[in-house]
Amino acid sequence: MNLAILGATGSIGQSALNLAASFPDKIKITALTCAGNVESLARAIACHHPKLAAVMTSRGRRQLKTLLVDLGVKPLPKIICGPEAYLEVAAEAEADLVLLAIVGNAGLAPTMAAVERGRRVALANKESLVIGGELIMPLACKTGGQIIPVDSEHTAIFQILGGLKTPAIVRRLILTASGGPFRGWKKDELKKVTPIEALHHPCWNMGPKITCDSATMMNKGLELIEAHHLFNVSYDNLEVLIHPQSLVHALVEYIDGTMSAVMGPTDMRLAIAFALSHPDHWPLLPGPAGTGLTDLSSLDLPRIAFNQWRGHLTFEEPDYETFKALSLALAAGRSGGTAPAILTSSNEEAVHLFLTGAIGFTEITRLVQQTLETLPSTPLTSIDQILTVANEARRLTKSFSLALRC
Repeated sequence: MNLAILGATGSIGQSALNLAASFPDKIKITALTCAGNVESLARAIACHHPKLAAVMTSRGRRQLKTLLVDLGVKPLPKIICGPEAYLEVAAEAEADLVLLAIVGNAGLAPTMAAVERGRRVALANKESLVIGGELIMPLACKTGGQIIPVDSEHTAIFQILGGLKTPAIVRRLILTASGGPFRGWKKDELKKVTPIEALHHPCWNMGPKITCDSATMMNKGLELIEAHHLFNVSYDNLEVLIHPQSLVHALVEYIDGTMSAVMGPTDMRLAIAFALSHPDHWPLLPGPAGTGLTDLSSLDLPRIAFNQWRGHLTFEEPDYETFKALSLALAAGRSGGTAPAILTSSNEEAVHLFLTGAIGFTEITRLVQQTLETLPSTPLTSIDQILTVANEARRLTKSFSLALRC
């Protein structure tokens, strides 16, 4: 399989490259991109020898070429730069699958470009569907493009359902959440949270933005909107349960009251590998002759259940009042149109402000709510409209944050 990776230097991209190194007979890397970590991209190119590479700036392009020459890479890949370069990679003709692992709203245009060309897209960028699902999913139906989720929860549902269509026999789709590092905390306690504390996730190893979103519960709210578009299911049939052990990734309840669930280790390589191998399952567990991933272990249920978690796998309702981001996301999803774009863009700006020390932790959702209440939602018509609204939401959020500091 020929694979193009957009966002090759982030945690998802690096895990995908790890899989490619472990399964060279199954994966050939044809294109790689990065936004800023040119050194890491150069090392990946030296290892996997793609024909095409893309960076954001002309300076990055010159730097990448110099690094590749120093590493003795021959022949050099074609190196392109700028936002349009990402669109070219997304629609790259030699890729059987495009793994889209760009963080934030920047993933929307490349996702649309890939789907417009009828590509199979392994989507690790939830914002694309959150802000543009009303455009992307109908376009995929028209062009024959396929969206395969790369998220532990959506991958689990995808496996259970056998695809993206939710059949009539399904009553509920249930996404699980660890609860993040502040599960059980109250509002007053959250006011003193530092960026270092917010970036200490108890279960998952993720990038700073997603980890912070997990701490506020915004990440789970975005996943609900994503699931709504992916599986064409009403918000009335979507739920979240807090499951601090993070062993059950999602559940599907049928109309007869029975449930199916997917359990697995907290390792994103499982979700990535399934997106790459679908509909097959690759032998990821260590096997004879060095096959599989040597650092992956199967779940030892007796040990995990009775030692680590004292005999319990627990589930509880989310605290919607303390973690208001979840409620804000659900409301924006139900509103539709540009509301999710306002939500995600305001949240991106607010998270950036928090991580740089400009605002407090609880002010993230306060700013997002203020922005949603100020900027009216309108029906969705185009990418340009989404990007315009997104920029306005970021501007408003930043201006509201300045008022907080006065």
